[in-house]
Amino acid sequence: MKPLRRVSKKTGEVSYQFRVNVDFKDGQQIIKSMTWKPDKGMTPKQLNKELIRQQVLFEERAKQDYAEQLRIEAEEREEKQNIGDHITFKELADKWLDLQESSKEYKASTIIKLKGCRERTYNAIGDVLVCKLDFLTVQEFITSLSKDGVNQQTGKGLGIKSQKSYLIFISDVMKYAKLCGFIQHNPCKDITFTKTAKKDMKVYSLEETKQLLAAINEKAPTEYKLLFNLLAYSGMRKGEALGLEYKDIDFDRSVLSIRRTSNYHQGFGTYTDTPKTKSSIRDLQIAPSLVKMIQELHAEQKELAKQCGDQWIDSDRLFVNWCGEPLHPNIPYKWLQRFCETENIPFKGLHSFRHFTATQALANGIDVKKVSDMLGHSQTSTTMNTYIHSVQKANEDACNCIANLLEAS
Repeated sequence: MKPLRRVSKKTGEVSYQFRVNVDFKDGQQIIKSMTWKPDKGMTPKQLNKELIRQQVLFEERAKQDYAEQLRIEAEEREEKQNIGDHITFKELADKWLDLQESSKEYKASTIIKLKGCRERTYNAIGDVLVCKLDFLTVQEFITSLSKDGVNQQTGKGLGIKSQKSYLIFISDVMKYAKLCGFIQHNPCKDITFTKTAKKDMKVYSLEETKQLLAAINEKAPTEYKLLFNLLAYSGMRKGEALGLEYKDIDFDRSVLSIRRTSNYHQGFGTYTDTPKTKSSIRDLQIAPSLVKMIQELHAEQKELAKQCGDQWIDSDRLFVNWCGEPLHPNIPYKWLQRFCETENIPFKGLHSFRHFTATQALANGIDVKKVSDMLGHSQTSTTMNTYIHSVQKANEDACNCIANLLEAS
């Protein structure tokens, strides 16, 4: 039995490398190796005899060590399996959520969204053992989300986007279960979603927007005047507008920078987060009239801060409550709803301003890439898929209008 090879160094020192195959696993040999240095002064006969002895000793020791390694791994697998046989989905999901929250790998809004999936999920499969959770159980739960009455606000089922959120939550927990050695396969693969009736996109027309902004500019306080003009002029998301701070405004260049969002989730309250995607972090050119409104609002808030004294909280936000704290994200919606009712103007929600901006820009020939950048979409396909029908309808209405004019007697 010979060593694999003899190694000589420049110093004259000689060593020998032994290799032994201890197993054949997954199509590959499991090789163990060792380097042995002979004592100085050994005769060739002594060296050859010792080489054979060391090779035999190493082979025996390598195989014993590998057998011990396999035994330990088997015990660890059995221990994990025992835990997996007794841990419920709820118990593991809570551990996984704690881990994600402490690691800060996910955005705050993502963690809150995942936590928002807990109640319905736990009610359905929370007590199911992780090792017993199968494809059929997951599929039945996801399908049940589309049934009428699940969404208590609308009385209808949850849409595909919400169904996917629940599946992502379950799948991520089960991926963790697999990493822990509790299961061999994730049961969430190839789950089918159920389509539900899609709500028509509510979009303010140009005339409706002009009428609404005219009423707001005449009768609304400065903060609401600024907020709704910002939404209509720039197409930014409500959370992006509410997250704006005065340091984000370049007054000399009439540019604002979107760097954060202000959000609300029932049960978790108001919180600040990063924008939706990397593309949502952007700079927007704004009209001089908006810059003037920002300056007016800032001056008003300085006076309010003097009146509040020590109660004033300097958050640097543009949109704040009476003591300087970030404005609750639900308040602008309720304010505009009441205002529209009073003024007898159609109310289509706050996100309709964003739809208006995108639709008008595309319908008037602005390049889709520029519109996508303005909206903060990560892909132009998102812009087109969202607004193509609105643009087509606008073009259709325009063509019909021209036809009516030309054909009028």
